[in-house]
Amino acid sequence: MESLFDRANPHLRDIVSYVPGKPVEDVARELGIEPDQIVKLASNENPIGPSPKAVAAMQNALERAHFYPDGGGYHLRKAIAERFGLTLENVILGNGSNEIIEFIGHAFLRPGDHIITASHAFLVYRLMAKLFGAETVEVPDPAFTHDLDAMFDAIGPATKQIYIANPNNPTGTMVSEMQLDHFIERVPDNIVIVLDEAYYEFVAEPPNTLKYLKDHGNVVLLRTFSKIQGLASLRIGYGLAHPELIKLLQKTRQPFNANAIAQAGALAGLQDEEHQAKTKKMVLTGRAFLEQAFSERHIEYVPSVANFILIKVGDGKKVFQNLLRRGMIVRAMDEYKLSEWIRVTIGTPEQNEKFLKEFDAIRHE
Repeated sequence: MESLFDRANPHLRDIVSYVPGKPVEDVARELGIEPDQIVKLASNENPIGPSPKAVAAMQNALERAHFYPDGGGYHLRKAIAERFGLTLENVILGNGSNEIIEFIGHAFLRPGDHIITASHAFLVYRLMAKLFGAETVEVPDPAFTHDLDAMFDAIGPATKQIYIANPNNPTGTMVSEMQLDHFIERVPDNIVIVLDEAYYEFVAEPPNTLKYLKDHGNVVLLRTFSKIQGLASLRIGYGLAHPELIKLLQKTRQPFNANAIAQAGALAGLQDEEHQAKTKKMVLTGRAFLEQAFSERHIEYVPSVANFILIKVGDGKKVFQNLLRRGMIVRAMDEYKLSEWIRVTIGTPEQNEKFLKEFDAIRHE
């Protein structure tokens, strides 16, 4: 007799679930120490936390937790639109920007379709494609940077989506606005181009990608409140696109996908420019500090424009475990076919110093 699992969608059998960075509470329990003794530099989170204004707004929103949230996210979408000179119809909210990747899959992917990504790109693109029975064409990325010409050459009859993370996770690299202009002008209008800009706020001079939304109905920008806003646990992100494309994606969205607490926190955080500037300054200063430290130690790293750095350590999993035993959580890169590397999030000055101290210690063991 055919089993329940035999009846499951066959393409699910090969999917390996995404593994997030190890939680602080797990490490504290395993080591038998207090959570505040753990330093987590694994998940590219904001080192100074959320805006105080966002915290106050969320506390106020808790008083109305017995009501369903605004299903259309009017106030947050309106504020996002005004911030970027767009209209309400250009904006869609997601349970994290990851959910918008799922919306795009629902709208466009069928079994046998292809998506195109760089070889060392965010794993969720490939996992989400597999969920819909689609295949991923991975294009080599010399020097860990998207090769847009090669990605264009990879387009075929089955191509439905192209993902470009800019800056890219986990490499911290990015392509220029000129390169994007040249690429987007050539891609057929019936292929969705997704520009994942989760880390764009950390770029000194980010490319102007909003201009694509006016003349290119196939471009989607993904952005998030998880990083510079420090609201990762709320799972709140947004997509920007032409109104006709947003209208289509809205049809794939579950009702109330963005909860009221998240909407309140995101709205207040968006308006707290002082907190964002403070975070960006700390990240840029910390990034320069760590890159200089790696150079002085003759450790290979990938120059980053994001809030993390990819460094070559020989045996990434071993270094990860050795740091873990010292209460320092970083990210091993096996999942990204980078077994010799680890990824380190930029922390506070104290956290960066502690990382270097522990890293030096295990190097000389």
